[in-house]
Amino acid sequence: MLSTPFRCLLAAVSVATAVRGWYPGQDAPGLRRDTAPASQAAAYSFDVSGGFNTQEQTSSMDATDVEFTLENGSPYPHPYEYQRIGSNGPLLLQDTHLLEIFGSFDRERIPERVVHARGAGAHGYFEVTNAAFAKNYTIMDMLSEDGLRTPITARFSTVGGESGSPDEARDPRGFAVKFRTRKGVLDIVMNNTPVFFIRDPAKFPHFIHTQKRHPASHLRDKDMFWDYLGSNPESLYQVMRLFSDLGTPYGFRHMDAWTGHTYRWVKGDGTWSYVRLHAESHQGTQNFTNAEANTIAGTNPDFATQDLYDSIQNGTFPGWTLKAQVLSPEAAQTFKYNVLDLTKDWGDDNVPSVEIGRFYLTQNPENYFAEIEQAAFSPANMVEGWEPSADPVLQARLFSYPDAHRYRLGVNHKQIPVNAPINAVANFERDGRMNVNGNQGSRPNYMSTTDQIKLVPRTFVDDTHQQWTGGAVASLSQVTEIDFDWPRIFWNSLSEQDQQNLISNVVGHLGAAPTYSIRQRMASIFNHANSTLGKAIANGVGVTVQTFTFPTGPTWLNTTETPVGSTLDF
Repeated sequence: MLSTPFRCLLAAVSVATAVRGWYPGQDAPGLRRDTAPASQAAAYSFDVSGGFNTQEQTSSMDATDVEFTLENGSPYPHPYEYQRIGSNGPLLLQDTHLLEIFGSFDRERIPERVVHARGAGAHGYFEVTNAAFAKNYTIMDMLSEDGLRTPITARFSTVGGESGSPDEARDPRGFAVKFRTRKGVLDIVMNNTPVFFIRDPAKFPHFIHTQKRHPASHLRDKDMFWDYLGSNPESLYQVMRLFSDLGTPYGFRHMDAWTGHTYRWVKGDGTWSYVRLHAESHQGTQNFTNAEANTIAGTNPDFATQDLYDSIQNGTFPGWTLKAQVLSPEAAQTFKYNVLDLTKDWGDDNVPSVEIGRFYLTQNPENYFAEIEQAAFSPANMVEGWEPSADPVLQARLFSYPDAHRYRLGVNHKQIPVNAPINAVANFERDGRMNVNGNQGSRPNYMSTTDQIKLVPRTFVDDTHQQWTGGAVASLSQVTEIDFDWPRIFWNSLSEQDQQNLISNVVGHLGAAPTYSIRQRMASIFNHANSTLGKAIANGVGVTVQTFTFPTGPTWLNTTETPVGSTLDF
């Protein structure tokens, strides 16, 4: 504790130094006062986006209107030149031009898509033709008035092949459409088939691995291919569509597309309906036979890409009619098929399709990489009035698709022009690699109380219209007799020639699988759907038919069961 005299001394010193403006250490270098003269600079600012805007404008100019430069904009005399010592000496490290062109060239390729790597695309518009019908079920702005046009980008693809594979391979076709609506981007991710091979999401990586290359030989392996399909019989309807002539469509223009997944249309009061969409080709459905597809793949592996590009280039704009199938939640309770099962079609006879609009592709890309290869489609890109159902594969894709784009294109992939919304984006997501659109400026990067962001009113609430009860179930579907319903419907719908083509296509592929048990099991699955089909395939691949039995009952159980194989009972 300080004594009274010492405290008095400190007080006196404090008063004296305050009056004289002195304090201990005031002359220390780090504490000297600023004695520099007043600044002579004039006020100045510039647009930091100016360079970006200039480069964007330059990209549309002809080569005859621009001069060759380095990446930093510095003019350079010739692109073929390089620096070396004398006529036969080594290169010089100071040659930044040579270093730059190889540094860029070495990084030209981004990771290709794990699936849907091979593709083509174009731009166009969607036009509403039946707003009255749509407004009965949804508040989607893009469907609110007849004649309303929405700019779109569409990308077509094969599923399993690499980016350099033939686009006429036997494979499902992806058909994704990006709608740039007034209230955000909506991606409708479809295939040229109303169903898919799986309904349990954890099976997807396994399935795709079997459709690609063997880990040891790095070759396509028919044992892998058929081992998976034969041990997961819920895939049979899709398998039959794939090995019919529908599996080799005549390019991209002559095929239909379906969402496959069930979504929900939502009204302003929160009530909703299940919905599936179907795009019907104006060009008609046309397919290659297996022999024709093999010939085309060998002579012009880019046939589908060229057919799409040439048709748009010469003014023959391809178009599709977009139709909707709508089912109320009450009707879904008693519907023949589980509406959340991606392996089941609804069928127009059961749920009629109603036209809601039409879309056309009218514009080829100016730059394929910028506009198609970098296009990122995701079912997670949704707008008001369009919501996911509880379809488990769709739920998984809501994560998987945008996550794949973050890996392939970067966390800011929605700033790439082809992916950017046409309405204003304002949120609190900042920074990250390749943030090029201003990073949302100086606005607060948190929920500020002094500079508040506007919040739109909640359009609807879901809590009273969508509820579940149950425990956390380790879920896996079971194969039941209803899984053979659509394979039988499909077989009976084929002409005699189409049936023979299906048998021939399966025998040619399955017959090359080396393992007898794999060929036998697959032929027996076909036989369970139809004995004529199964016995013809069994004879063609040299096996005898086994008899299988499957139970009746629900697709998914409300309790955890331990499977014995790829499904609960098979």
